[in-house]
This record gives sequence, C-alpha cells and structure tokens, in this order.
Amino acid sequence: MEVSLLFGTETGNAEMLCDDLQEQLEGDYNFEIANLEDVEPHELDTNRFHIFVCSTYGEGELPQSAIPFVDKLRATEPDLSALRFAIFGLGDTVYEETFANGSVVLMEALIRAKATVIGERGIHDASSPDLPEDVA
Repeated sequence: MEVSLLFGTETGNAEMLCDDLQEQLEGDYNFEIANLEDVEPHELDTNRFHIFVCSTYGEGELPQSAIPFVDKLRATEPDLSALRFAIFGLGDTVYEETFANGSVVLMEALIRAKATVIGERGIHDASSPDLPEDVA
C-alpha cells in the first residue's frame, strides 16, 4: 500500500512523529513523508492513502507549516472526493478549550473539499505519560 505521511508543525514534533511511524511500519507499506507547506492540495495522489499529522499552535491555531496548505484548500476549493485520509493531532490538555484544535481545522478543511476521513481523529496529549508514537 502507498501511504503519504503529511505533517503540519511549528516545532518539529509532527515531523518526528511521521519519522517514527515510518520506521515502525516501513516493512508493510511504502511511505512518502512531506511537510504540508510543500504540498499543493490539487496535486495529492488519490491512489495513495494519506495520514495527516498536525500539531496545534497558539490558541488552537494551525501550526505555521500547515497554514499555506489550508489557505490553498480554502481558496481553490479542489474536488478531493477521491481522497481517503486519516488524521492525528498533537496537543496539550493544559489548553483545555483548544486541545489539538489544529488537527480539527485541517480535518474540516479536507472534508469541505469532499475528502473522506477514515476512522476517528487520533490525538495525543503532551501532558500524558504516553509517547505520541505509541498512541499513533
């Protein structure tokens, strides 16, 4: 199976998680990892399964590297109805009201573009003793 791990990050945690996921699953799947700031929404390969990993920054906002991708999604409104994806959010419950909201913003933008989310949004709480790669 062809899998794209696409990350939105501010400090590099989402990228490190993608590297960990690739390392753990590499024998079973063929991976491609990319920073969302380098991805054009209309160029997403619908023959691949996409896993988005997104942190949250500030007061529940997208991390810097995810902003251009979501802005392009909203501006161009591509038809991503053939795209299937899963999403995993990073956050901290210390920020209760905005916990892992960056992944919610990204997921909603993808769904508005008619992409299909598979499964529930996964989340990791930085205040928990669990490692993000174990939760993911």
